Amino acid sequence: MDLSRNTIALILGGGRGTRLFPLTKIRAKPAVPLAAKYRLIDIPISNCINSGLRRAFVLTQFMSVSLHRHLRQAYTFDSFSGGFVELLAAQQTMDSGTDWYQGTADAVRKNLRYIDQPEIEHVLILSGDQLYRMDFRDMMQTHIDADADATIAGIPVDRKDASALGIMQLDDSGRVTGFVEKPQTDEELAKVRMDPSWIDARGIESKGRDCLASMGLYIFKKEVMVNLLEGNDHQDFGKEVFPNALQSHKVQMHLFDGYWEDIGTIRAFYEANLSLAGSAPPFQLGDANAPIYSRARFLPPTIVGDNVSIRGSIIADGCYIGSNVTIENSVIGLRTVIGENAVIKNSVVMGADYSRDHEFSQTGPVPIGIGAGSHVDGAILDKNSRIGTNVTITNQQNLDHMGEDEALQVRDGIAIVIKNGTVENDFSF
Repeated sequence: MDLSRNTIALILGGGRGTRLFPLTKIRAKPAVPLAAKYRLIDIPISNCINSGLRRAFVLTQFMSVSLHRHLRQAYTFDSFSGGFVELLAAQQTMDSGTDWYQGTADAVRKNLRYIDQPEIEHVLILSGDQLYRMDFRDMMQTHIDADADATIAGIPVDRKDASALGIMQLDDSGRVTGFVEKPQTDEELAKVRMDPSWIDARGIESKGRDCLASMGLYIFKKEVMVNLLEGNDHQDFGKEVFPNALQSHKVQMHLFDGYWEDIGTIRAFYEANLSLAGSAPPFQLGDANAPIYSRARFLPPTIVGDNVSIRGSIIADGCYIGSNVTIENSVIGLRTVIGENAVIKNSVVMGADYSRDHEFSQTGPVPIGIGAGSHVDGAILDKNSRIGTNVTITNQQNLDHMGEDEALQVRDGIAIVIKNGTVENDFSF
């Protein structure tokens, strides 16, 4: 199925990304680094490219400079395919006024003029903060075969996870007949709970899962989407647009059971990154048939010193790892410099935006990287972090939350050194 001619993708970049703060303090959520060398936005864009879809808008409104730079440097298509990935930041217009996007539906409504073009028949709406691999041609086939007005990608989940997701009820044909956004009570859940045998009968092992959750991936007939958004003030697809659409339109579900993770919180981001570093990761970054694309940087290979122990970890290009270093269950990002005798465990180190020499000074300004003799465990070190010599970052007090403007903060029990943050020599936390 060819998606290149009549389909366009809208990737929703979200607002301030408060649940990912402080990683989103000075960058848009889709620009947050992922898995040592990628950014969150690379996932939906790569899925589009691998599905033959090469026209996409990214909708965002907050700190979009680095995201714009990344898109410009990473995604350039030839002039014959008509492909593009363009950023649509919130802007003042005669129609939309001065308001920022008030939600997912409002963001799409304020950009309908870019979508309502004669050659576009279908609109694919994606999230900018999820980790998964999907061929959207399969979802489009479901959409067309059912002659649906809209199609939602759905995944089976346990009822214990349902309170954080939009849960659907379906009839035997796969048509969505009920939808509850983040059900909090047994009564709400009972309205949309499915029999696990329904899932088993469709070639997917239910494993006792009795809820079908929306993945936040939608296909609309363009005219239907325009009609659903115009003339009202609906702000969110899950809470308002779909519950209303069920009454007047045919909404189908496309069943999916691969790896899917919503990276909306610090804890989810941390755990998703570390899961990729194991010997049997649940999500394969290196799939030759559906690669994850990003910006090509042409960095040198990583240099590893003597007597270094690296286990269950990802090491990106351009790094320097000094002698007698131990790295376990960690993600080490681009251009990371680690001094001798350092220990890095269970941590996400995002690396640096530029290279530096490998020498660590005992006096003077702390250089970018992790100093000699430092011990980091259970932490996230954002880009260009400066960790001095003999520093300990292990959250010894098991704090769940700490700090707002400091270089070192804690969210969801995870210590975070913010982008460009400095931790002085001999500091212990």
